[in-house]
Amino acid sequence: MDFATVIQILDSAVRLMTPLLLACLAGLYSERAGVFDIGLEGKMLMAAFASASVAYATGSAWLGLLAGIAGAAAMAGLHGLASISFRGNQLISGVAINFLASGLTVLLGQKIFGLGGRTPSLSGAARFGEITLPFADSLRPVPVIGPVYAELISGHTILVYIAFAMVPLTWWVLYRTRFGLRLRAVGENPASVDTAGVSVTRLRFAAVMICGVLCGLAGAYLATGISAGFVKEMTAGRGFIALAALIFAKWRPWSALFATFLFGLMEAVANRFPNLDLGVVTVPSMFMNALPYILTVIILAGFVGRAIPPRAGGEPYVKER
Repeated sequence: MDFATVIQILDSAVRLMTPLLLACLAGLYSERAGVFDIGLEGKMLMAAFASASVAYATGSAWLGLLAGIAGAAAMAGLHGLASISFRGNQLISGVAINFLASGLTVLLGQKIFGLGGRTPSLSGAARFGEITLPFADSLRPVPVIGPVYAELISGHTILVYIAFAMVPLTWWVLYRTRFGLRLRAVGENPASVDTAGVSVTRLRFAAVMICGVLCGLAGAYLATGISAGFVKEMTAGRGFIALAALIFAKWRPWSALFATFLFGLMEAVANRFPNLDLGVVTVPSMFMNALPYILTVIILAGFVGRAIPPRAGGEPYVKER
């Protein structure tokens, strides 16, 4: 394998990890506040459909992005209403969000476009274009550094750079601000936060809505960045993979970056080598395509016992009188 092939695989891994990273950070905010959310898949799916539909109708990827964020935020609001306001089971609420988004996107897609649940293909300004960073072309001939900068770091859409910027921003918000301290405290001991005069409900709703915004970015990227429109079930389990990455990262932002890169790398390798020839044996394409999902099972089986979630996670808070 030559250096150019390695760069291409890493470049593909960065593109494929972006929706996983955004969804993983989304789950991080929600679960740090004590609200477990397995509805990431549904939020991303709704965002992908909304962004593709509005981008096609208006010819603007930015309006599509806003629509995607609004669609995911609406799903997040439903989850917050069910699990925080009405103190329902958070897991059941997340499953309901997934089913609702799965059915609603196909129904609306068929009703609006008549294309079997998908949207028409996007082109031009309806998609996010790749950004060439300064000096990328002039540095390209430089050995090692040139290809890394010109092909791996440069040449991505704005949403990729936003996703990577969200990692240090999330770290700063959670560990260096009063809001982050309270949010983490709500996930560990909501009664103490309530005693201090801070609204547990308001904090948890804020975390759930931040989760919706980040899922909106992830879904919009799938439909208007990495693809050219919406197709049925296009998230393909990425919401669940993001949850596995979140557990693997032990609910920490920087660890989430490396965990999602690992999943993206597995998918990139599977796409690059459909049938991997190891000399002694050839790994079939079915196994290669299943690599990210096999890794998900391995992580959940091997690390779920060691990764300790927020203590108050999954439990609705009932104010003491």
